[in-house]
Amino acid sequence: MSDRGLLSGLRVIDCGTYVAGPAAATIMSDFGAEVIKIERPGGGDLWRLYSKLPGSARSELDWCWVLTSRNKKSVALDLGDPAGREALVRLVRTADVFVTNYQRTLLEKFRLNWDDLSAVNERLVYAHLTGYGDAGDDADDPAFDALAYWARSGLMTSVTGVDGSPSGPRPGMGDHPTSMSMFGAIMLGLYQRERTGRGSRVTTSLLASGAWANACDIQAKLCNAVFPKRGEGKHPPNPLTAVYLTRDAKMFLLVLIDPDNEFPRLCQIFDQPELAASELFHDNAARSENGAALYAILQSQFETRDLAEWRALFKRNDIKWAPLPNLDDVVSDPQMRAAKAIVKLDYPGAGTIETVSSPVFVTGSEKRPPTAAPEIGAHTREILGELGYTSDAIEKLIQSSNHR
Repeated sequence: MSDRGLLSGLRVIDCGTYVAGPAAATIMSDFGAEVIKIERPGGGDLWRLYSKLPGSARSELDWCWVLTSRNKKSVALDLGDPAGREALVRLVRTADVFVTNYQRTLLEKFRLNWDDLSAVNERLVYAHLTGYGDAGDDADDPAFDALAYWARSGLMTSVTGVDGSPSGPRPGMGDHPTSMSMFGAIMLGLYQRERTGRGSRVTTSLLASGAWANACDIQAKLCNAVFPKRGEGKHPPNPLTAVYLTRDAKMFLLVLIDPDNEFPRLCQIFDQPELAASELFHDNAARSENGAALYAILQSQFETRDLAEWRALFKRNDIKWAPLPNLDDVVSDPQMRAAKAIVKLDYPGAGTIETVSSPVFVTGSEKRPPTAAPEIGAHTREILGELGYTSDAIEKLIQSSNHR
């Protein structure tokens, strides 16, 4: 295996926009695949604009582009120009994977469907990420993760505040999980190619990934389960899976899924072992019936110590919990580095910064050190030259694209 990465030698064309499709290619790049990003001349991928929108986080660096476009090469092509499309087709002939999240109408317009591209490269794995799938009345509707993953899947109305109002999404919170589904589909396509010698079309959608994320509640509803009403009362429906406040005003989430064994251990920490055996709280039915009283008791205990003290006690007694950090706490969390979730990145003009790594690791195969995201069209001349274009032909194509 090459030390350049588990996927070194693979050429991936990222012919998508925004996040979910391109992020799947980013994961492949982390493992050494060469990823060539196709962008519109002039403006480039619209994802470059997101961090400039009102309400977005502000930084001197385009954090959207830093995250999702690391390691990639950018080629600027006007796909509405026959010469630009021809350049892309020539590139497809050299590729292993073609990733797109264009709507079907655009793929038809540019003649970049599976049938079009498999005809020029029978070993191509064609990965198409959609908003709502391939069939149905809404299949061709435009979609963002906020719409298809977060809202349409039911997640937004399942995750509510105390008053029952739905919570809004954060940037990319559905796109990045969906990109993992796309990555898995691509790897299955490559595995099938190893067995058959032929490429295939692989797909996923924001909606299907959102349904998978919300699968427990959806499956319960499919089984005609009756759900507790949300937002009623002044205490959580299950005090053993709830948020509490410590003496130093820090919040944490307690999750005791096996309460018959775990609740007695928690009561031991309080030096109140009799609490677990009392008629009020000795089993699930009793704890549910007396939830308000149990919640009040637990909160009165947790507010007697600082979070750091509870951390040590919980670890020592195998109590399942997690802090509720703000973003300052998240980015300074040493466990993030230990888990390789955050890694260093040398960025021109900014020195050494950090970025979020993809959540896949293979023992014995290190990921490539991340490199800076490219400027628009930074590799157009290099890649077209590799395809056999002369310098004059390259300049002519670039000039034609810039003046359309």
